[in-house]
Amino acid sequence: MSALRRILIVEDDAALRATLAEQLALEGEFVVDEAESAAEAEAKLAGAGARYDAILLDVGLPDADGRDFCAKLRREGQRMPVIMVTGADAEQDVIYGLDAGANDYIAKPFRLPELLARVRAQLRVYDNSEDAVFTIGPYTFHPSAKLLLEPARNRKIRLTDKESAILKFLYRAGGKRVPRQVLLSEVWAYNSAVTTHTLETHVYRLRQKIEPDLPRTRLIVTENGGYSLDASVFLAAGR
Repeated sequence: MSALRRILIVEDDAALRATLAEQLALEGEFVVDEAESAAEAEAKLAGAGARYDAILLDVGLPDADGRDFCAKLRREGQRMPVIMVTGADAEQDVIYGLDAGANDYIAKPFRLPELLARVRAQLRVYDNSEDAVFTIGPYTFHPSAKLLLEPARNRKIRLTDKESAILKFLYRAGGKRVPRQVLLSEVWAYNSAVTTHTLETHVYRLRQKIEPDLPRTRLIVTENGGYSLDASVFLAAGR
């Protein structure tokens, strides 16, 4: 099971917006929110606990030029992929959009498989960037900062380099079991001096920081010689 990705579609054409939302939802990978204007999109982005993995953004919005809105989002620190979806496809329009901070630019009319491929490609790049942010249970995980935020309790949890790397790798496994030897290889880069006991110690310390009800473990699960993140983590991320 992989975490569902939350996509915000900002498009004033109601029919196109509904079609895009329906088709994305059918893929089984995405949860979709919709906005018909820059103002509505801004309100959704500012909502309590709001976090989007990507934005599909039209240029011709009723209350703003989408490219100017994209530039505003970047100034405000929003780093998720933004894909401009627009009928304005002249070279200068594409340059304007990319200079405004868009990650990609696709012209209308477009083929849905191409759009989906571009969304997936941008999400892969983002997931491996320093700007990536993940939802894990009650936490927002910022791997580059080695930080977990728990908004409900206004709490910050600092992680070590290894703890952050372990959590990030387990998240990307999408709830599947990761054998101890695989984690050792990925996190310690094949250091032969490191044993599974070292890994177990780091996992134990990580659990002490993030598990809400020790000794019961609800987030990091031990199973068959390895570890996984509980499947409910990914259901919560897709709500």
